[in-house]
Amino acid sequence: MKKDFNHVESLYWVFTQLCNDDCDHCYNDSSPFGARISKEDCFAIIENMPDRVDRLILSGGEPLSEIKLLYAILDKIQEKYGDETQVMLQTNGDLLNKEKLEILIEKGVRRFDIASIDRYHKKAGSRLAELGEIFESCGVNGTEKDPLIEGGHYLAENPLSWGYWGATEEMWLGGNWARGKAVKNDIYKKDPDHNFCNILSGARNFLGGYDDIPNEFSIQLWRINPCCPGTHFPMGDARKEKVVDVLERASKNLVFRMLNEGKPLKMGEHLGVSQEESKAKNADLKNICLYCDEFMKCHKDEIFDKNGVMATDAIS
Repeated sequence: MKKDFNHVESLYWVFTQLCNDDCDHCYNDSSPFGARISKEDCFAIIENMPDRVDRLILSGGEPLSEIKLLYAILDKIQEKYGDETQVMLQTNGDLLNKEKLEILIEKGVRRFDIASIDRYHKKAGSRLAELGEIFESCGVNGTEKDPLIEGGHYLAENPLSWGYWGATEEMWLGGNWARGKAVKNDIYKKDPDHNFCNILSGARNFLGGYDDIPNEFSIQLWRINPCCPGTHFPMGDARKEKVVDVLERASKNLVFRMLNEGKPLKMGEHLGVSQEESKAKNADLKNICLYCDEFMKCHKDEIFDKNGVMATDAIS
């Protein structure tokens, strides 16, 4: 596990849940009525981010549905990090045009990922060719489709790029997190053997120590999470706390250390909950995210203090 939490490889920030679409499988309840936070809150969150962030992914909701806020955030990020941070934007592309793209590039966005090319989104991928033309007209390279950017520094060699993907029966629908509208519409993945925690966007490696997937954590609006789905109780509030302090506390908490290893069924061993008991409960719930929620609710007093601050354990 890493020691310097003031330098992280990747930070995924959902700064708005407002969206022009209303997809049935959306894990964070994004919609035309989605939750929002103020510009002041967003600026406070940026101030509380680590001093070095190699890659900052801005997402939603639909970021372009709050275009003025997005522009203000990008200006603030440029002010804090300059060109040292690779800024990526995840968007459904519905609201993107050439004028907005030019402004986004001017404000420092270097990677665009269109995350809606499937039959579940409103446009169902119908704008893909048009978007390709818009990107090409602005000199944005479309040959690199992989949104992960292997090695983390592809953008340094190819300063402007875009890619696309969408929901499939294997992922987002077939591998959907038990969160938000996916739960309400009963379309989350029911497979106790599927360990979301151990793969990209899960908690594994949010504290570092592995080289096969990015060292990444997420902020959902203001909630600091070890993963994109988010734990039932957040690790901290990015509006009020330095993220580095929250990550350092997590590194001393045995529950979150197990999440960092991608082993949620071992979260409770130090509390007397055996892996066999955890497996049985997970089998009943049929989803590792639901098991994680259940565990956190049952053991909140051991994981957090009376003020909701993550507790630390004595680690030799």
